[in-house]
Amino acid sequence: MKKFLTLALFWLGLNALALDLPPVTLQPVFPKLAGERPVWMSEAPDGSGRMFIVYQPGKILVVRKGSDGADAREFLNLEDRQPNFENEDGLLGLAFHPGFATNGLFYIYYNQKNPADQHSQPLNFPFRSVVSEFKVSATNADLADVKSERIIFEVQQPFSNHKGGELVFGPEGFLYLGLGDGGAGGDPFGSGQNTSSLLGKILRIDVDSRGVSKVGWHTENLQYGIPRDNPFVREPDAGFYARKEIFAYGLRNPWRFSFDRQTGALWAGDVGQDLWEEVDLIVSGGNYGWSVREGAHHFKPGPEGARYLEPVMEYTHRENLRSQGLFPDHSLGLCVIGGYVYRGKKFPALAGVYVYGDYNLGTIWGFRYDYGAGKVTARGTLLDQKKNITSFAEDADGEIYALTQDGQIYQIAVP
Repeated sequence: MKKFLTLALFWLGLNALALDLPPVTLQPVFPKLAGERPVWMSEAPDGSGRMFIVYQPGKILVVRKGSDGADAREFLNLEDRQPNFENEDGLLGLAFHPGFATNGLFYIYYNQKNPADQHSQPLNFPFRSVVSEFKVSATNADLADVKSERIIFEVQQPFSNHKGGELVFGPEGFLYLGLGDGGAGGDPFGSGQNTSSLLGKILRIDVDSRGVSKVGWHTENLQYGIPRDNPFVREPDAGFYARKEIFAYGLRNPWRFSFDRQTGALWAGDVGQDLWEEVDLIVSGGNYGWSVREGAHHFKPGPEGARYLEPVMEYTHRENLRSQGLFPDHSLGLCVIGGYVYRGKKFPALAGVYVYGDYNLGTIWGFRYDYGAGKVTARGTLLDQKKNITSFAEDADGEIYALTQDGQIYQIAVP
């Protein structure tokens, strides 16, 4: 009888946590829009009501919010550069400069193969990731000026997967970039814990200034500046120094991160290896454990006494491991897609809920987080559906959308 009461109270507690979260539906938007593998969408910060949709093969379309999508125009096309040569590479990110309304500047992240006779030395890596600045055409606001490209920086890549790829400007006006650990499996180069590497990190740079990088006797002029309060900015410029661009590290493949527009908190979904997916609250200088840990669990030997930041949320790939998770009742999944804290006005029942999902299974979950107490106060499944979610998106009003691999775009709505 005692065991029965304990179980009953346990499940009542879980139900109470979930009751505070409303179910959601997917409402189609832009039904006449056609495109292959949309991976990002954002609204231009200029009051024009234009949505920009990034397609992995290498193009960006612009469409008016509220239209059926038939009016879509091609804003930028880099398909001739062949950024998408396997599965996880491609044109993956877009961010508008905070002053876009007046300066017309925007930034993209894409991947390329290095020419066979020009691999980077001394590691001879076959791929690279590129972050570039572009400007909108002076005569057509719906068209990018391809000739205006200014390469901010390039990161050499050993493998074609785990590219991260999101770009977003933070509340303070600096540009954040998420980079995966370089690919293959198990972080073979130990990039996640290596602060002299940019891989496996979230970076933070100032695109409005120019800096200098010093390594021993070598000095390089940078196409960006380093914010003075970045966590490694005071590290010495010698030997295998810590890269001053790093904001947070110990990440495997941060696939979509976002700022809570009300609190400024930075949330990231970090794709796991074989067993665990996680959602992290990213802070300056934070070490999230990869590849010593996967989620909150051991993965590789690490230094004794090292401390890592725990995930806020995690879930496993395997039924027999659920009891070992931080949240044993969380349903299964295989590849986390980071989302947004809902701050829109259309659906008050969703207020404050962080919405995230799974690429493979299509499940959409949510949780509420008490920033003061540092804990999840409500959580649960918002929708079971089977479409492959490639990304979530947020418009200027704080409404949230889901992009699916088949090219469809949906608004997250409460029925």
